[in-house]
Amino acid sequence: MNNMKWLLRREFWENKGSFFWAPAIVALVMFVFVTGSVVYALATNGIGGTIVVNGHAVSKAGQLAALPLAAQTEIAGVIANTYVAAALPLFGLMPLVVFFYCLAALYDERRDRSILFWKSLPVSDQMTVLSKALTALLVAPLIAIAIGTAVSLLMLLVGLAAVAPSGLNLFGPVLSQPALYLAPLRLVGLLPVYILWAIPTVGWLLLVSSWARSKVLVWAVAVPVLLVVLAKWADYMLAQFANADTALYPVVVDVAARGLAGLVPGIWATYGDVTAIAMSASGKPTINAGVFFEQSWMSLSQPGMWAGVGVGAAMIYAAMRLRRYRDEG
Repeated sequence: MNNMKWLLRREFWENKGSFFWAPAIVALVMFVFVTGSVVYALATNGIGGTIVVNGHAVSKAGQLAALPLAAQTEIAGVIANTYVAAALPLFGLMPLVVFFYCLAALYDERRDRSILFWKSLPVSDQMTVLSKALTALLVAPLIAIAIGTAVSLLMLLVGLAAVAPSGLNLFGPVLSQPALYLAPLRLVGLLPVYILWAIPTVGWLLLVSSWARSKVLVWAVAVPVLLVVLAKWADYMLAQFANADTALYPVVVDVAARGLAGLVPGIWATYGDVTAIAMSASGKPTINAGVFFEQSWMSLSQPGMWAGVGVGAAMIYAAMRLRRYRDEG
């Protein structure tokens, strides 16, 4: 365990720029942009407009207090359930960072010959490759969640403070919503789901990184794309000349998608009936993060997901074996 701790620290410090500073800078830009936009809106037009909640039209923000308590609570509930969505740019950046990290994880140390130094240390190939997989599957998402939650909360407070002088005081209703405090916990709670869906992609990228002699990006992307093209061609030829319909193409597309896009948060929503829409107390559809959390865990009941986990784990094991014997640059 002590070796694993230091291996994880090594991976973080060697890639601190992409794992920490890149999302931190993006978060800072987001916060500055939102704050600047709010200040500009207040300085030019103020806060006004028309709000429609439960059929009640409010022409001025200050008239929100005249709405029924249920309507005010519904507004606060939507805000509390969706404020972490402000961090979507960060959650979109993370898959790109992890994608290129995995591609370079085992290839770069062979290219610059530093693998000879690392192999001289009393650390096994299995531990080294496992540390890189854990960095991609666990460390990077945790950093993104921490930074994303922090910047989302800051932008939420800026937004609430900006409309408060106009009479739209939502601090109390929003801060009293349990969903506000459960949102970060739900993000952490979705980590096991994310890890299981991302294992095939991490396994494929580490496998390519362990055996490719050059052009790892081309190999990682071209092989799945070529398989999709060949499957489409095979389906077409069988349909034209053998009058046979096969399901080869959809299956290969699914496999290629799991191999290349598994790092995208929420990818499991495209493989089942996963939604965040629920019925509010008034009987109208509304966004509920708790519903999405529950249904995301239900996606683990799909046999195809577990097949992907098995294949991904096998590819990670193959990467461990390849690192043991492939030392050339």
